[in-house]
Amino acid sequence: MSHLTNITLTIWRQAGPNDAGRFQSYRLDSISAEASFLEMLDVLNEKLIGEGLEAIAFDHDCREGICGSCSLMIDGQAHGPQRGTATCQLHMRKFESGATIVVEPWRATAFPIIKDLMVDRGAFDRIIEVGGYITAPTGGAPDANLTLIAKPVADAAMDAAECIGCGACVAACPNGAANLFTGAKISHLNLLPQGLPERFSRTEAMVEKMEEFFGSCTNHGECEAACPKEISIDVIALMNKDYRKAKITNRKELARS
Repeated sequence: MSHLTNITLTIWRQAGPNDAGRFQSYRLDSISAEASFLEMLDVLNEKLIGEGLEAIAFDHDCREGICGSCSLMIDGQAHGPQRGTATCQLHMRKFESGATIVVEPWRATAFPIIKDLMVDRGAFDRIIEVGGYITAPTGGAPDANLTLIAKPVADAAMDAAECIGCGACVAACPNGAANLFTGAKISHLNLLPQGLPERFSRTEAMVEKMEEFFGSCTNHGECEAACPKEISIDVIALMNKDYRKAKITNRKELARS
């Protein structure tokens, strides 16, 4: 098994939300090239604890590229140098022996730092709370093939549903915009028949809640490049189209009531 030697990690350390942060450098003399990036951080934390020092706080859960918790800027890139890959799926073989790797938390006003590399992504939850669901009657589940859905529509909805809410799109965007995240969450519901009854109310509510926390999209495209699920910025166009329709449709519904 090959190993990388003399790896230097320059990591952001911050004791709490109201404390001043700083970069701290650490050295690992040998790390397996087959270790994941998070496994490498585990090794570093074991070393720090063994020396009586405080471990580095970072988010993680599934470590399978599903949950979106592993939110790190690595050498200035969201999730690191490998496209279409979450931090937990990034392996140390992508780096050279003797490398200096800079590790930071997401840098976005809407994601305040909790501690070290952990940030609060509760702003995403606020967007989901106002519309990221469908209202359906309770009862037995219908047969899977009862509602026919064209394959291109189903494929587009499932592509949008791949969003894991990691926040890489926001961290990569020079404006700190969340349009890719919000567009994906809206599109995966609005494209399907089950989501159509609340299509316009959902779109208006989620877009306007997004605008309370995040910057505006100016089509840089960095979000798509940083997304570990490679979600297309087409979902932003679909969201904008539905939002324009929603402002007209919802106004007409209000006038009738």
